[in-house]
Amino acid sequence: MTLAGRVDVHHHFTAPAWLDWAEERGVVNREKLPWWTRWDLDTALEVMDKTGIGTSVMTVAMLGRLRERAERQESARVALRAAADVVESHPARFAFFTPVFLDDLELSSWSLAYGLDELGAIGVSTRTSMDGVVLGDESHDRLLQELNDRVAVISTHPMDVPAGKDSGAGLPGMPPFVCDFLMDTTRAAINLIRNGTLDRYPNLSFILPHGGGFLPYMATRLELFGGRITPGIEPARVRDYLHRFYFDTAGPMSPSATPTLLTTVDPDRILFGTDWPPTPAHVIVDSVAPALDSDPFLSAEQLEGINRENALRLMPALARR
Repeated sequence: MTLAGRVDVHHHFTAPAWLDWAEERGVVNREKLPWWTRWDLDTALEVMDKTGIGTSVMTVAMLGRLRERAERQESARVALRAAADVVESHPARFAFFTPVFLDDLELSSWSLAYGLDELGAIGVSTRTSMDGVVLGDESHDRLLQELNDRVAVISTHPMDVPAGKDSGAGLPGMPPFVCDFLMDTTRAAINLIRNGTLDRYPNLSFILPHGGGFLPYMATRLELFGGRITPGIEPARVRDYLHRFYFDTAGPMSPSATPTLLTTVDPDRILFGTDWPPTPAHVIVDSVAPALDSDPFLSAEQLEGINRENALRLMPALARR
């Protein structure tokens, strides 16, 4: 791959400037944070160069549970300004999504104006659930309408699956990214279908990470049992709904997973994603990227689409860079 090749739509960005801001206020302790929060430009470019990534679209991370509106807005302002600075210094190599907040629609509207209109974000990012409320809930309708009016691209990312009150924090010894994240993504996608979100807001484009979680694998179950869901899902429309989503390759693309994904979804809606830095650089360089390039179930045309062309069609602003 050349540097003009891949577009990575799943790149986590924890701004060093945001860490400075948060640490000064006692929000975080840098030394106690996981390794993947130590983002730096040189390492990012090195990973990108080794794997032929021309452009990475950053998802802006803000850690900690800030609840007060003014502090949350200042937190987002610092992080977004840092992302915009990276893009300004390397406009061909980086772009970013501006975050929206499922539990604060006013803050989301501010983030859209600041991130999209002022700083030039190419889409938005959101969690698939927040405090047990799953994306597509009726409480999100005002936000989704605003995003629909903007013909927005929405990059989603999962959270832990809430555990029952008597079941503890989850399966002991099982990190949430192994299983729970995939389930949270699946639940959000199904919620967007069953609540009619995809019908009411036809201008929205949702990116589901990690190959859509379990959604492609269980598509037939939705066709068979969609009528028993409340509200019900019309079986004949399940495949149409699945073709409304985009799916990134972070994690699931392999000779065992690719056939299911290709059979279930439109190959033109599969996007390259690394999930760096939570997925370590050596894993991406030595395993993830080579496995995708040598996947026997992908044609050269499909691979070119996944690596680059599908993302450029979805986000034309990338091509203009």
